[in-house]
Amino acid sequence: MNDILSRPSRPSSSPLDFKLQPDGTKTSGEGGRETSPPPPPPPAVSPPTGTEQRLAAGGVGERKRRGGPRAAKCETPNFSSAVSIPVGEEVQVPPAKALRRRRVRRRPPRRRLLPRADLPVAGGFEDRRERVSPGERRPELIPDRELWDAPFSFGLHTCVKPTARYNGARGSDRYITVRSNGGLNQMRTGIADMVAVALIMNATLVIPQLDRRSFWKDTSTFSDIFDEIHFIEALKGDIRVARELPKELESVPHARKHFTSWASVGYYEEMTRLWNEYQVIHVAKSDSRLANSDLPLDIQRLRCRAMYNALRFSPPIEILAKKLIERLRSREGRYIALHLRYEKDMLSFTGCTYGLTEAESKELTIMRENTSHWKVKKINSTEQRLGGNCPLTPKEVGIFLQALGYPPSTLIYIAAGEIYGGNACLSMLSSRFPNLVFKETLATKEELEGFSNHASQTAAIDYIISVESDVFVSSYSGNMARAVEGHRRFLGHRRTITPDRKGLVEVFDRLESGDLREGSSLSELVRQMHDNRQGAPRKRRGPLPGLKGKSRSRTEESFYENPYPECICGPKRHFKTMWEKRHRPVFPILFIAQLFFPYKKACPVVE
Repeated sequence: MNDILSRPSRPSSSPLDFKLQPDGTKTSGEGGRETSPPPPPPPAVSPPTGTEQRLAAGGVGERKRRGGPRAAKCETPNFSSAVSIPVGEEVQVPPAKALRRRRVRRRPPRRRLLPRADLPVAGGFEDRRERVSPGERRPELIPDRELWDAPFSFGLHTCVKPTARYNGARGSDRYITVRSNGGLNQMRTGIADMVAVALIMNATLVIPQLDRRSFWKDTSTFSDIFDEIHFIEALKGDIRVARELPKELESVPHARKHFTSWASVGYYEEMTRLWNEYQVIHVAKSDSRLANSDLPLDIQRLRCRAMYNALRFSPPIEILAKKLIERLRSREGRYIALHLRYEKDMLSFTGCTYGLTEAESKELTIMRENTSHWKVKKINSTEQRLGGNCPLTPKEVGIFLQALGYPPSTLIYIAAGEIYGGNACLSMLSSRFPNLVFKETLATKEELEGFSNHASQTAAIDYIISVESDVFVSSYSGNMARAVEGHRRFLGHRRTITPDRKGLVEVFDRLESGDLREGSSLSELVRQMHDNRQGAPRKRRGPLPGLKGKSRSRTEESFYENPYPECICGPKRHFKTMWEKRHRPVFPILFIAQLFFPYKKACPVVE
């Protein structure tokens, strides 16, 4: 044994206080020398004990570090018994702390990502899914509450009751007839505006005529889509609504008028001079006839009452939509309503041909040139896409939802018409989220038979399902997307995700070039971009600076996209008082802390 044996110091009076010398004598702690008879011959060599093995190996820690067998439990040496110690060598006894068993902190096993099959190359760029090596950071799990729950609404609630100064339902023998234009939601917002215009001009509103000359060529009447009786009764305290124009007024001269877009109350008060010559005013277009902001509070609240209460859909539409919602709930319990606006008319109108073949691009161009009421004919598709004016493709939507953290098993209801490109184009989305459903797959042929060839009625079914969904996502900010978002805000700021299409173009281009791969880095980037685009309460965005006239009004956020603050009020007094009492002592501390320690959003905690 080449190790050195040393023991802790003992009192000088202890009989064990000695040191072995090479000649076999003992030296006491006082420095004296004491002789002893020569030691007896060593006994026969026997197998080393557990204690001697540990001492020879340098302690338990040494043996464990060298990867040797696990040592037995430590034993305290008995110096009073005969121990065979070679003469002339010192064996160092390790301290008691070294003889203790080392406690090894066990790390949880790392989860390994399952390999996923590559998607077929399509849509302009190939699959760029991240291959995660053992040393790289894994994507974080997103808590369900950050994916499905409604954002915190700060106690906001709807407020559509008129003020004490409101005067409505004044009888009048002057009539306004309306021809609504556009699709379903364009007509709905236009009718709500006409209700407010009838109040301003002190006129009776005749049930509007719906557009039959649009792209869909829908022959539905007002009562086919809306509950006509409810519409009349709901507005009884605001304006007078007539089902049709009196027969004695059908032959009298009418004032045919194109009211200006985004007009103020003063404009319509000036238009009342027409009553001096005419008893009937016919409005040729109804969309965007009122300004989005700077209107009296009672006028804005009347628009909300008309939009969200009076314009209730007809009973057949309501009944079928509720049945389909129940079937969706019975499958997964919660679902995403995706307004996938990748239809032929939208691609032709916007001039977006990214990812399409030359033949498909030519077909869309011919359709745009042959549509007379589309004013813009020549469109640069590349500029449209870089400016964020193109709808997301099905594959881009799949990448976007996956980057937000939604699992592949998510149930997604496609609220749209026929997707341009058919199943081949839609497969880029279904390969990532195979649980896709349409109203055609939820309802039977018999249930949909009465709605066939009526695009506005089927759009109404999609609208109801979208408003009642857990999460609503739109691939393009069209009329339906804006109307659904505003309705969901009105009902309590339900989670509504609005993609930043202009910012996502850069992300998708980086995926195409290989500078970015799908995984944790992409997810973190996309989630950060859309942190404030989840439907949380905010005031309506105003116009862009430096613009005047219609250009200024055109850049404003639509009133029906965000009716806050006119139709959405702050917390109720009781709730506000209780909240202030509970947090009043904390306010000064939070304010001072915020000055010195700016708030940083904490990392999400996985539940």
